[in-house]
Amino acid sequence: MKKFLALLLAVVMALGLAACGNNSSTDALTESPLGVKEITKDFEVKADFKIGFICLHDEKSTYDKNFLDAADEVIKALGLTKDQYIIKINVPEGNECYEAAADLVDQGCKVIFANSFGHEDFMLKAAKDFPNVEFCHATGYKAHLENQPNYHNAFASIYEGRYLAGIAAGMKLNEMIASGKITADQAKMGYVGAFTYAEVISGYSSFYLGAKSVCPSVTMEVQFTGSWYDAVEEQNAAEALIARKCVLISQHADSMGAPGACEAAGVPNVSYNGATVEACPETFIVSSRINWAPYFAYIIKCANTGAKIDTDWCGGIAEGSVVLTGINEKAAAKDTLKALKAAVEDLKSGKVKVFDTKNFTVEGKTVTGDNVINGIFEESKTQSAPYFDLKIDGITRLNEKF
Repeated sequence: MKKFLALLLAVVMALGLAACGNNSSTDALTESPLGVKEITKDFEVKADFKIGFICLHDEKSTYDKNFLDAADEVIKALGLTKDQYIIKINVPEGNECYEAAADLVDQGCKVIFANSFGHEDFMLKAAKDFPNVEFCHATGYKAHLENQPNYHNAFASIYEGRYLAGIAAGMKLNEMIASGKITADQAKMGYVGAFTYAEVISGYSSFYLGAKSVCPSVTMEVQFTGSWYDAVEEQNAAEALIARKCVLISQHADSMGAPGACEAAGVPNVSYNGATVEACPETFIVSSRINWAPYFAYIIKCANTGAKIDTDWCGGIAEGSVVLTGINEKAAAKDTLKALKAAVEDLKSGKVKVFDTKNFTVEGKTVTGDNVINGIFEESKTQSAPYFDLKIDGITRLNEKF
C-alpha cells in the first residue's frame, strides 16, 4: 500500500511539475537571479538538415523534461520544421540506444544527441559505425580519450548553479536559527543522490559549500538511491533524512519523490531541473538546472555552417547554460534574491570560486593535486563532465549505491 501511495504521489507531483511553465506557477516566483538568455538565430538552417534526440525517460522525469523543453525551445527559435527533428523517448541505457541511433541515421539525421550517462558506449559505437554523422552525448567523458572525430561530449558548469542554490539554502537555515526554530548545531541538510558518480558528488559538494558560505555551522547527510529515476526510493530517502533531523532537503535525482515528501512534511526543499512550486508551494525555495538549449543551438549551427563541434563543450553562466528559477519568497529567507544576484556577480568576476580549497578540507587536510591550480580545484577543465569526487569534511554519506 505504501508503494502504491508513493507512486500515486509521484504521478500527482509530476503533473504539477508539467505545469511549471504556466503562469499559475511562475507568478508565484520572483525573477531569476541569473536572468534569461534567449536563443538567437544568426545562420540559415539547410533544407536537408535533420537532428535526432535520444532521451532516457519521458517528461515525467524532471531530468528528461529539461532536455525536452530545451529541444522545443531551439526548434521554435531556429524555425525547424516537423520533418527536421525526431525525438525518441524511453530509450534504455543498453543496445536499444545504439538501435535508436542507427534508426535516426537511416532517417537522415545529420546530428544525433543522447542525454544519459549510460548511453555513452552505444553512442560511441554508433559514431564509429556511421562516421559521416555527428554524435553528441551529455554527461559522458570518453570523447577526449577515444579521439573519434565525430563523437563529442557536453556538460555545463552546473556546480555554479548548485553553489548559488546552496546560498539560498544557507540563508534559510540562518533564518531558522534566528527565529529559534533550530539551533546553529542543528543546521543539518539532507541530500538525495542518485549514484556515487562524480557528477552527483560535484553537485552536492558545491551545494554544501554554497550553504556553508553563509551558514558556517551547516552539515549535510547524503542518501543514495542507486537510480536516476525512482519516485518511491527518492521519497523514501527524503523521508529517512527528515527522520534523521535534516531540516532542509535537496536532491540530484529525477522524480518528484523528494520534493513531494518535503511538502508533506513541511520541510524546505531546494529542487533540481525546474521549479516545483506548483506542487510544493509551501516548501519550494529555488531550483538550479542546466539549460541545454544553447548547446543544441550550437551543434545545429556547426552542422549547418561546417564548423567543427568541440570534443568537450562546457557552457556556463555567460552562455545561458546555467539557470536558476525565480525565488519562492513564501518559503525562502528574506532578501534571498538580492543575495543571489550579488553572488552571481562574484562568480562572474572571479572573486568567488566554488571549489576554493581554502573553504573545505578532506580528513582535515587542505587539498592539493593535479587539478588544483593556485588553490582552486579546477572543475570541468580537462573534460566537460564533472570529476570532483572528493569526500569533503562536513558531508556524511549514509550509504554507497553505484
